[in-house]
Amino acid sequence: MGLKESGEMYLEAIYLLSKDLPLVRAVDICEHRGVSKPSVSRALGILKNGGYVDVGEDGGLSLTEVGLSVAKKMYERHTVLTEYFVSLGVSEAVASEDACKIEHVLSDETFEAIKKNKK
Repeated sequence: MGLKESGEMYLEAIYLLSKDLPLVRAVDICEHRGVSKPSVSRALGILKNGGYVDVGEDGGLSLTEVGLSVAKKMYERHTVLTEYFVSLGVSEAVASEDACKIEHVLSDETFEAIKKNKK
């Protein structure tokens, strides 16, 4: 299954929430992303069927090895791009917003060049 931008964003959200919460639930993602429960349920179904997320009997969400790999990749891209844009003089808020848009479409080659050459 080819993962789309929204799927990557859900995986990144689960990853970030799991750093602070002992158990990540769908409602946590709703609050974090500002989306409806039906949207989260649909996305989680797709991610579960794709092998990116496991749902426990208690409703807790966990990333599979593949899901964790994608989530970490997106988080690294977001962090590096945000820092890079801030170093260019962009405000933190705008840098983070732009990084969120770009992280999903940027080639690995370009991202590696930015990582290598960031100030």
